[in-house]
Amino acid sequence: MSKKVIVIGGGLGGMSAAIRLAADGYHVQLLEKGERLGGKLNKRSGNGFTFDTGPSILTMPWVLEQLFASADRNVHDYIKIERIEPQWRTFFEDGTTIDVTSDLPRMLEQIKSRSTKDANGFFEYLNYCSKMYEYSLKSFYKKSLSGLNELRALHNLKELIGMDPMKSMDQITKKYFEDKHLQQLFNFMIMYIGSSPHHAPAVLSQLTHVQLGLGIYYVKGGMYKIAEAMERLLNELQVEFKLNQSVQQILNDGRKATGVRLENGEEYHADIVVSNLEAIPAYKNLLKDLPNSNKAQEDLSKYAPTVSGLVLLLGTNKQYEGLAHHNFFFSNDPEKEFHDIFNEGIPAMDPTIYIGASSKSDPTQAPKRKDNLFVLTHVPPLKEGETWEEYKDVYRGLILDKLERMGMKDLKKSIEFEYCFTPNDLQNLYGANGGSIYGVVTDRKKNGGFKIPSRSKLLDNLYFVGGSTHPGGGVPMVTLSGQLTADIINEDIENAQKNIG
Repeated sequence: MSKKVIVIGGGLGGMSAAIRLAADGYHVQLLEKGERLGGKLNKRSGNGFTFDTGPSILTMPWVLEQLFASADRNVHDYIKIERIEPQWRTFFEDGTTIDVTSDLPRMLEQIKSRSTKDANGFFEYLNYCSKMYEYSLKSFYKKSLSGLNELRALHNLKELIGMDPMKSMDQITKKYFEDKHLQQLFNFMIMYIGSSPHHAPAVLSQLTHVQLGLGIYYVKGGMYKIAEAMERLLNELQVEFKLNQSVQQILNDGRKATGVRLENGEEYHADIVVSNLEAIPAYKNLLKDLPNSNKAQEDLSKYAPTVSGLVLLLGTNKQYEGLAHHNFFFSNDPEKEFHDIFNEGIPAMDPTIYIGASSKSDPTQAPKRKDNLFVLTHVPPLKEGETWEEYKDVYRGLILDKLERMGMKDLKKSIEFEYCFTPNDLQNLYGANGGSIYGVVTDRKKNGGFKIPSRSKLLDNLYFVGGSTHPGGGVPMVTLSGQLTADIINEDIENAQKNIG
């Protein structure tokens, strides 16, 4: 008889784990408190505008291909994945604009216009970033790592030294680039995982290779199509999933998880429980009656939440011709911006602003001659009891003023549809610790750059998936977390059977 698994939460990590475990022969039941699957990968529409409310950039599509292949499916039969060029359009306060592109001759030409010396070292930098990615394929993307010992077991000494463990991503960027604009641009790749380049380890310079070497992508019809494809596959694999089902407690006998209790009092029992709710909120809310729950939370305090965000969904009555699909309006002082957000824990008064305008690539996302603007500004995670209600309007004004100043003429007057997400919404909707967007911050000094281990230390058969666990936040990483956690579940069951035998 196959073992029964309950998955708490239908974000990409939960769905990925459910797909893999069902494909591996487990009986899987998934419980989601929201009205639809997808977690932070979600959608909203109004007045003819459609918006992806979470991730808007897809990297490393091989992770989705691998997930669907594990169930003998081809992801390209479910969704249409398109490459985006230019990848980013970047705007600076002094009027400089740089299009980030994997068209390397064009990219090199733009770098050369800034600095001949930086252009001469560009391919050396790309080679370094590619090497960091190759190292990660051997460990980081292959196995759910819980710490340094497991990393060491997968690399020889030369490789470990080659990862530059004593250096930060910022130090590597500045080694190869002298121009301040280029330093800021390549350092900002780290915001794919919501961390600081001054704190993150050098190995994460690989994010430049992930973008320039592998490309960035969009899913035709909107990024939410990824969630719909996974939902279709769950149905094909006969995974039972229930929506609007809020889990109140993880049942246990003190040593093992035995199931869950819903807010309505219903109970479901299982041999294995997988939580897509982050570990710290899970211990705080779903396992609060378990002895040592508080101790477990304290032990995990070094895994601080990443940045949160203020999101404005803006439908405009005109098109902004100067925008590409993905756009960054950079801060004038990136050092101060990162210091304020990551060291002081306060919103930057001159923030970098991201605008995703998917209608530039997909006209179905907005009415004719209009734009759907997904405007994201990173802000610190919430402190205990903090609310953004008191200053969201002030920050909204600051953001729109900056965009108008940097070329988006009459933006405020052009808005005909608007919706706002605050850090409190992210916390309330998805249970994210501090309203974190990307799970756990990557900090070489606080946590060695590692994430929360997928295996619970309190209950033998409780596992975690999602952005707070290895390998981290973002669509590919979260999806990969579900697959890698399924691997360790199989490994644990196999070891248990050996011990019985």
